[in-house]
Amino acid sequence: MSYAVKEIFYTLQGEGAQTGRAAVFCRFAGCNLWSGNEVDRAEAVCKFCDTDFVGVAGKGGGRFEAAEELAEAIGQKWPADSGQPSSGLGKRFVVCTGGEPLLQLDAKLIAALHGRDFEIAVESNGTIAAPKGLDWLCVSPKAGAELKQRSGDELKLVFPQLGVDPAKFEALAFRHFFMQPMDGPSREAYTELALRYCLDHPQWRLSLQTHKILGIP
Repeated sequence: MSYAVKEIFYTLQGEGAQTGRAAVFCRFAGCNLWSGNEVDRAEAVCKFCDTDFVGVAGKGGGRFEAAEELAEAIGQKWPADSGQPSSGLGKRFVVCTGGEPLLQLDAKLIAALHGRDFEIAVESNGTIAAPKGLDWLCVSPKAGAELKQRSGDELKLVFPQLGVDPAKFEALAFRHFFMQPMDGPSREAYTELALRYCLDHPQWRLSLQTHKILGIP
């Protein structure tokens, strides 16, 4: 299959359990919960997305006709002189995100990235079952969307969402549970709400979007 990618860039992971870790981000174009166009936001399942995942014109983006071609483009973003230890700190790390990356990420691309010594992380809305072979899976449930992927490494709940009770996720098979304040004009108030919830429910940990605080991609 071919792959539509909005952008590929090297930065630090800004949120969740991997915060601060160097990573290549591969942002796939397209999502199954919103078209990405503002005119459709009011009718979308996910109404609060703050990411541009439309088209393939971003930095490093494009249409890639084969898994090896895309894996090579991702590999070129990793610092050439950083070394490639087989395990531990410094291991090559790619975050597949979107949009919804599981609309496109497949076994061939997973194999091609592993073949270049990448540890593969995915950030998904959980509406599509994850393929085998992923090294790290973060699921971020959305109100009104059926959660089909009910296990993984971390569950990251954007909070608050109308009609979503965090308690409904607490028995799911995730290693980490993060609560992330919804961005926007009420972010300060939502951060206070999330902070208080985590204090009252210690299973949850507070996740802040440190990349926005630092002003990095």
